[in-house]
Amino acid sequence: MGVDAFENATDVLVTQNALRKNNALQESLSKRFRRLLSGDPNGVPPWLEVIAAGDDAGFFLPTDAPWVVHADFGTLVGGIRALLMQALHPGSLTGVKNHSRYESDPLGRLAGTIRWLTVTTFGSKTAVMNEASRVNRLHTRVTGEYTTGAGERIPYKAADQDLLLWVHIAFMESFLVAHEAFAWRPIPKGSASTGADNYVSQWSVSVAPLGLEKVPMTRAEMDQTIMEIYHAGLLIRSEDTLQVVEFIKNPPLPGLAKPIYNLLFDAAVISLKPEFRELLGLKAKPRWLIRPLTRGLLRFMRTAIGPESPIEDGAIARLRRIGALAN
Repeated sequence: MGVDAFENATDVLVTQNALRKNNALQESLSKRFRRLLSGDPNGVPPWLEVIAAGDDAGFFLPTDAPWVVHADFGTLVGGIRALLMQALHPGSLTGVKNHSRYESDPLGRLAGTIRWLTVTTFGSKTAVMNEASRVNRLHTRVTGEYTTGAGERIPYKAADQDLLLWVHIAFMESFLVAHEAFAWRPIPKGSASTGADNYVSQWSVSVAPLGLEKVPMTRAEMDQTIMEIYHAGLLIRSEDTLQVVEFIKNPPLPGLAKPIYNLLFDAAVISLKPEFRELLGLKAKPRWLIRPLTRGLLRFMRTAIGPESPIEDGAIARLRRIGALAN
């Protein structure tokens, strides 16, 4: 089977798998998993209704790169990696440290981030714009000063273009790298030269409603932007950095979740560039061990939790209801 034929077959499976049903054991485990991520005691994400409602299409279909990447369990590694990358920039680090509830309510903050990601990926355009408005309102309160690597005090606000750009590319690169290293589903390449380029290009629409005007459109541009920021000396390690990294490494999780999280954290660390690991004060465990263990864990979790996805099902049902996706 050729590459294009393989990808077309994968596209069909994406839609089919989203509509398969869990057995009783899978549904029980799935509810526990969703309860942990969403904070809802019944395991029903509060944003499910938002995604299923509406009479317009979203930015993405099940065959688009962001949908494929963000529906995969590689995001569990990518999310941790993105937090570590964001901690490298003193502006985004200060914003998180001073204006979020990451210490007092880490799961609540996680749920808020997941809500934005999920609605933007699977929701209608109306839902996406409403979600962006919610985030923009939160950003108006995120202001202050941070210290650069040269010791200069810089005023900032969350809506600053340089901070929005760093958060965007740290997030985007992390999810892409994690998917390539630990996920199984290939990234659709569409009209782009590669699946990675397609993901970077398509996901660029996600930050326009947040006010970010210019973003990388290819993987090469994304990588170049990250290294330009690094070589400009804008990424530093401070006591605040180490404090936040230590919290990311050891968050207050339920007992059974801790060994799983520890492996996911190790996977995030090995996927970082060596210079970034050094800045974060982290050491990588053997890649030959961590990568296959993580891939095996994620595949096991996918099987245990089952193929059913209420979020994808809700989005697909909406798309079919409005005629944007064939039955």
